[in-house]
Amino acid sequence: MKALALFSGGLDSTLAMKLIKDQGIEVIAIHIKTGFGSINDRMEHMQNMCKQIGVKLEVLDVRDDYLKEVLFEPKYGYGKHFNPCIDCHGFMFKATSKLLKKYNASFMISGEVLGQRPMSQNKDSLEKVKKISLNEDLILRPLSAKLLEITKVESKGWVDREKLLDISGRNRSVQFEMAKKIGLVDFEPPAGGCLLTQPQFGNKMKDFIKYDKMQVQDIDTLKTGRHLRLPDGAKFIIGRDESDNQKIEKIINDKYLKVLTLDAIGPTALLDKTASQKDKELAVSFIISYAKTEANKEYDVDFGDFKMSGVKLESRDIVKKYLIQ
Repeated sequence: MKALALFSGGLDSTLAMKLIKDQGIEVIAIHIKTGFGSINDRMEHMQNMCKQIGVKLEVLDVRDDYLKEVLFEPKYGYGKHFNPCIDCHGFMFKATSKLLKKYNASFMISGEVLGQRPMSQNKDSLEKVKKISLNEDLILRPLSAKLLEITKVESKGWVDREKLLDISGRNRSVQFEMAKKIGLVDFEPPAGGCLLTQPQFGNKMKDFIKYDKMQVQDIDTLKTGRHLRLPDGAKFIIGRDESDNQKIEKIINDKYLKVLTLDAIGPTALLDKTASQKDKELAVSFIISYAKTEANKEYDVDFGDFKMSGVKLESRDIVKKYLIQ
């Protein structure tokens, strides 16, 4: 008997896998990569969690399908920000179900806890998730199973229902005690890991789709830097620190020009290739103002295919007018 687990990297999904593995069932952790899970690469952390409980980790990249099928027209709408949680969870189960045959697995599990999240983890929402998955009979939620209707997985005796749990609500004391008991270390503190639940990121998303159609290459672009919408509509992204600059350097997106100050230490930036002359001139003054520059001195700025020059702003307060926040 094998099971595929929706694995976020968090404590709940780790414990759900451990519960099923302890019943002698092989578990394979499936991390669904939508692109919006986190700003940082968490692969090392996820591998560490899986190693501690003895399960294999696989990553399923669904970014393109997620943009096409879920993010912009969710059947059950959005949460407080740009988060289509119910549709997202259902889509993840649906995508994972396509791997059942590949891994010769019989059912799927998740770390969802009844009542932990008021919108997406109440009984009605959990049922909606199952319907979207098109595999209602093959979904098991080990941490709250005793509070939910018995599933095919349990009635067929694939798992022992008595060894499953009845956790509910937002208090995670039971999970922390379980982690302590099994010696689990370095797990992440409870937090909303999805960027789509964060208000500032949601604002960036809303701004982006007013001007452009999102593609996979745009996801990483949204995850770093200060984002500005210039007067004629160009998007301008300025690195905030060394970490940001390094991430921007690595971004491959043919919609943007990479922008750097040539004769001063400063941030790395991205500017829409379609930017007007007015927006380019403004971008020049902005990036010079965020670099280590002197007042009333002209500096050259490199756009890759061409160069422009400009001077530092008297005050960076003008930048706030164009910030997306």
